[in-house]
Amino acid sequence: MPAFPVAFPRAVTQVRLWRNTRPALASALLESLLTMVRVVRATQVEIESAVQALRDGELVAFPTETVYGLGANAQNPAAVRKIFEAKGRPPTHPVIVHLDDPRFLHRWVREVPPAATRLAEAFWPGPLTMVMPRAAHVHEVITGGQDTIAIRVPAHPMAQQLLTAFGGGIAAPSANRYGRLSPTRAEHVREELGDAVRVILDGGECQLGLESTIVAFEGDTVRLLRPGGITAAQVRAVAGELLLGPGAESPRVPGGTPTHYAPTTPMTLVPAGEIDAQADAASAGGRRVAVLAQRLPLRAHKYVTWINAGRRPESFGRDLYANLRTLDKAGCQQILVQAVPDGERWDAIRDRLLHAASNVAESDDVTGTMAVLP
Repeated sequence: MPAFPVAFPRAVTQVRLWRNTRPALASALLESLLTMVRVVRATQVEIESAVQALRDGELVAFPTETVYGLGANAQNPAAVRKIFEAKGRPPTHPVIVHLDDPRFLHRWVREVPPAATRLAEAFWPGPLTMVMPRAAHVHEVITGGQDTIAIRVPAHPMAQQLLTAFGGGIAAPSANRYGRLSPTRAEHVREELGDAVRVILDGGECQLGLESTIVAFEGDTVRLLRPGGITAAQVRAVAGELLLGPGAESPRVPGGTPTHYAPTTPMTLVPAGEIDAQADAASAGGRRVAVLAQRLPLRAHKYVTWINAGRRPESFGRDLYANLRTLDKAGCQQILVQAVPDGERWDAIRDRLLHAASNVAESDDVTGTMAVLP
């Protein structure tokens, strides 16, 4: 499946702006968008089976444009607890509730900030999660014991099919063991969770491949808690002032722990210009080493398994977890990952790599920093 374009939400917003004042241009843009994303739909039988599983309190895995989610009926606390059991997820770690349309926000949220309304109009459906005050009836198993709830409206057509047919909210973190690499293909879910999942809807490879951007609200100000497919600049263009990174009073959100998105093989980030030398050094004496880089090796490395993921952030991000899974299975003793460039197009990738690395050097040349725009 082709990569879900990073600019897709912005283009959808433009269609909405133009459809009344410039209908011809809006129609042309919409037609162009539809050629960019191949629509994947489940059969009616598959959807009915998944809906019945959700109503029975069982778990269903389904694709989104970001990663595959492990879903349960968000109004059934016992079913949501099965998510935590299957993943080995700490009960204090909140899950995201997925809806098929923003008009149902009031069922889950006590108060919708004006900035949240603007962001929903601009980026939903899409890879944006918003954290807001929870409604009184929302169970704390969803919120990790907090007074906030994380909400998203996914764009993947199969996720939309499922949510519409189910007619309610689906609580769904990524469909993998807690702290490990997120699944971007149905087979990843089967490998990790097996019989713990009643139904796995196969929507092919995820179009973005990285988890959603997460924002929270502090009065009239928006705070970016996790970078994703919606960039800081895109959020700022709609919401105005934007704070970057968690604050002292920020809610806990998925992926907020120091170690996350990690392969089982120890992983280290390496400065871009040192990847070949580090591969030589790490593989000395016949030690097996895996490398994820943005180019081909400069020379042959006898004991090194090397993946060239390319220099385009869209494709690098889409394939990141699948590539790391491949290297994790290569029988190597260490994974070396070439540090990614600066710039907010790489922010989400850099964030995931920093969480995944088992031993990150202190130098900014190795780790980079999250871009702070003026």
